[in-house]
Amino acid sequence: MLGQTVQFGSFPSHPCRSIGGLVRKLAPAEMLDQVIFSGLDSGKTISNIVLMGIGEPLDNFDAVLRFLELVNHPDGMNTGMRHISLSTCGLIEKVDKLAAYHLQLTLSVSLHAPDDETRNALMPVNRSCGVEKLLRCCGRYFEETGRRVSFEYAMIAGVNDTPRHAELLAKELQGTGSHVNLILLNNVEESPLKPSTAASMREFIGILKEKKINVTVRRRLGGDIDASCGQLRRKAIAGKAVD
Repeated sequence: MLGQTVQFGSFPSHPCRSIGGLVRKLAPAEMLDQVIFSGLDSGKTISNIVLMGIGEPLDNFDAVLRFLELVNHPDGMNTGMRHISLSTCGLIEKVDKLAAYHLQLTLSVSLHAPDDETRNALMPVNRSCGVEKLLRCCGRYFEETGRRVSFEYAMIAGVNDTPRHAELLAKELQGTGSHVNLILLNNVEESPLKPSTAASMREFIGILKEKKINVTVRRRLGGDIDASCGQLRRKAIAGKAVD
C-alpha cells in the first residue's frame, strides 16, 4: 500500500498564531489514535509522522515523548524515528532536554525571521530568548544528536521576504549545514498577513542558493479546504460550528 504522512498538534506555533487558542493538551493515546485511524480511514499505511499544525509539541513534552516511544516500539507501529518530524517554535530549554534523549527524529524549528525585530512581531515567544540564542541551541542539538536541524520559514509579503531578510538568514546559517524549508503563507481570513509574490520567492531563493544554503519550497496541500498550516481550527459561522 502507498504510504502517507499524518500531522497533528495541540498548541499554537504558526506565525499567524492560533485564533481558537489552547483548548487542552493531547494525551499519548489520543496522538496514537490519530495515526492509527488515519491509516484505517484512508486505507493506506502511515509511513511518516509530523507533530505540528496548531500544536507546540514541546509544551506537552512528557506526553509527546511517551507517544514517540509507543509509535516507535517494535511491538506497536514500529515507525522509525527518521520517519518522524517534530516541529517547534523553539523552546530552548525543551530543545536541550529533547537533545539529551538522542532521538533520531527530524527537528523542524519554526524560525520565520532571521532577526529579533521581525520575529518578535510574528512570534512573541521570541522575546523570551531571541534568534541568536535559538540558533546556538540548534547548534547544540546538532552536536548532541548528529541530526541536522530544518528551519521552517513562512514567506509573508513585505514582512520577512525582502532581500535584506534573505541575506541575513544566509549569514546566520552559513556553515551550519542546516536546511531551510520555505513555505508560502496560507491565507487566513482574519489575518492581515498575506503570502509572498512569486517574484519575491524567486529572489529570496536565489540569494540563499548563492550563499550555499540548503533550501527547498514546501508543496502546498489542503488550502482549498482550510486544512493547511494556520487554517485548521473550528469556525463559528452564523451561529453554526463548523470543523
